[in-house]
Amino acid sequence: MQDYPHYEIIFSLQDHNDPAYKVAMKIKEKYPNRDITVLVKRCEAGLNPKVNNLLPAYEMARFEYILISDSDVFVDKNYLKEIMKYMEDPQVGLVSNVYWGVGGRGVGCIFDNIHLNSFVIGGVCFLDRFFKETWTFGGSMLTRKSDMESIGGLTALKDVLAEDVILRNKMKKMDKKIILSSYLIEKINEDRGFREYLNRLIRWGQLRWRIGGVRYFSELFTNSVFIAYLPILLWAPSTLTISFAIAVSSLKIIGNIYLDSLVRGERAYRTMRHEPRIVQFSLWWYLLSPLNDLLMGIIWFIPLFSNTVTWKGNSFRISKDSALSQYKR
Repeated sequence: MQDYPHYEIIFSLQDHNDPAYKVAMKIKEKYPNRDITVLVKRCEAGLNPKVNNLLPAYEMARFEYILISDSDVFVDKNYLKEIMKYMEDPQVGLVSNVYWGVGGRGVGCIFDNIHLNSFVIGGVCFLDRFFKETWTFGGSMLTRKSDMESIGGLTALKDVLAEDVILRNKMKKMDKKIILSSYLIEKINEDRGFREYLNRLIRWGQLRWRIGGVRYFSELFTNSVFIAYLPILLWAPSTLTISFAIAVSSLKIIGNIYLDSLVRGERAYRTMRHEPRIVQFSLWWYLLSPLNDLLMGIIWFIPLFSNTVTWKGNSFRISKDSALSQYKR
């Protein structure tokens, strides 16, 4: 539970068959004195299943501040207290947090953690610090309900894939500040197959292409490992091209390990301690980071030639600003 004076928790579910229902009920029974609601309500207002799941909870929320938190996010008791500090500034419209991938046993989870803990953390923090371009993470978003109502509420996000990015853009149009909190949260990866991970990479690539436009092309040139291997593919392999690719890959591995050490140090500084039930991500897995970069380089091209995405078992067409429409084969 959070070290914060007054708050409510709403577990929002689509039906009683969701495995999370029993977990939510156990938490409610364990803390009978807490303001906890387990809300089960079918909602099919739009094409975004996450927004559909959130809408009933959003409508019944009693307080001015709304914190959206995914079920795979783990935080300590200071989470709410730390991020609420930013809301002391009335110009702040949205606060988000950086993910750090932990746990997971499947191959897809390993690559997902590599992706989160290198490309995502490094890229997002670099843009925030040097270009003042703040991105948001949908798994942890704090905003005011009054600001949400000014953009049309959650309903305004029901038919887009990147609800977090579109919410950020709408807040910026209202001249609201977007904050990337220094408070680190953990994203606990479940068992995920490699194919599922590839689908996520394709989906994320589609998002960045449909929202970022021509800026998407810069990503390919920042993928140093993929660029380093191109001479081997385009010309005959030689001692020079192979040595160059290996050297760049080695530097990338060292860089990712160094970045991970910085993140772990920040986590320790902020005393984010909890039970040792979460399997921490091993540094040895960063030896696979060049392979992940090569996969990202290959998948980078797919959004340029395809406008379909698969999400939670459904297929959609995606257009500008990640707008969704039904895809029928």
